[in-house]
Amino acid sequence: MANSSNYRVQLRRRREGKTDYQARKALVISGRPRLVTRTSLKNANAQIIIAKPIGDHTVAAANSRELIKKYGWKAPAGNLPAAYLTGLLCGLKAKAAGIDEAILDIGLIPPTKGARIFAILHGVIDANVEIPHGDKKIVENRAKGDHIAYYAKDLQADEETDLYKAKFSKYNAQGIAPETIAEHFSKVRTNIIAAFKDAQVAPEPPSAPQPKQKPKPKTEKPVAKPKTETKPTTKPETNPPTEAPAEAKETKTPEEVKPKTKVAKETEPEETEATAKAAKEKAAPAKVTSVKKAETAPAKTKAAKEEVEEESPTKEKAPSKKKTPEKDEPAAKAVAKPKKGEKKE
Repeated sequence: MANSSNYRVQLRRRREGKTDYQARKALVISGRPRLVTRTSLKNANAQIIIAKPIGDHTVAAANSRELIKKYGWKAPAGNLPAAYLTGLLCGLKAKAAGIDEAILDIGLIPPTKGARIFAILHGVIDANVEIPHGDKKIVENRAKGDHIAYYAKDLQADEETDLYKAKFSKYNAQGIAPETIAEHFSKVRTNIIAAFKDAQVAPEPPSAPQPKQKPKPKTEKPVAKPKTETKPTTKPETNPPTEAPAEAKETKTPEEVKPKTKVAKETEPEETEATAKAAKEKAAPAKVTSVKKAETAPAKTKAAKEEVEEESPTKEKAPSKKKTPEKDEPAAKAVAKPKKGEKKE
């Protein structure tokens, strides 16, 4: 609560949310009658009040329950058409009492657009009582209750019978269909006007336009959703084959294999050249020995020399298979020395 001596407790009606004393002071100082509008869940109430030193004096008052008792209203008394008819009845009573103007007093109710307090204001204005107001807060198309009829038709079209019965149980209990509330409104309005002689009233409020029908494709969208959800499941199946070639490129196995084949090809010619040299070196000593034999045997004929040359290669080829090229190289060098001596001679 209070933490210092400057704290002041608010007035009881302000704490209860019933009276805004700052706004009330401005309304009382104006000296004009006040149109006090209050609503509840089941009823609507309108009063024309004049402030006096003794207290507030009520000049005219109307409640939505009077519509049921005197004027044949069968629909619920807490809806918006009932609030309009309550304001019209209060305005006609105020005109009969000689009041032509007033100021709206909504108290602490939030001024939302299309609220029932502004439907009451709309009814009082149609009774030719001048009240300063703005047209933005009043929705004239909803005064007859066409929005209720359209809502009831939509529920029947969607085959929601349980919801329809729950929403309009009071209408059905009184023997009135919610789809015909606009016609019932016009009958009760004429009964109210007929109760006052020489009453000058504004024309009946306009009917609300039919709402746009809901497009059918919108209801089909939830059926198409599972198709979109299955797409992510198919993507992982296609991804692995695409990743496999990427890994193959990173390993680069074909490029590593190519140099190996080149090395193999390069080593083959070297080995063949080594074997060819070894064969030449083996053949060289055979020719030298044949020449020496030809010199030591002058008596032999040319035919014998040819036979020696033909036989010498065959005899030396046999041991060459067993020996390696590395072991035969020193023997070839030793045999090659007599060639130099022969050149010197």
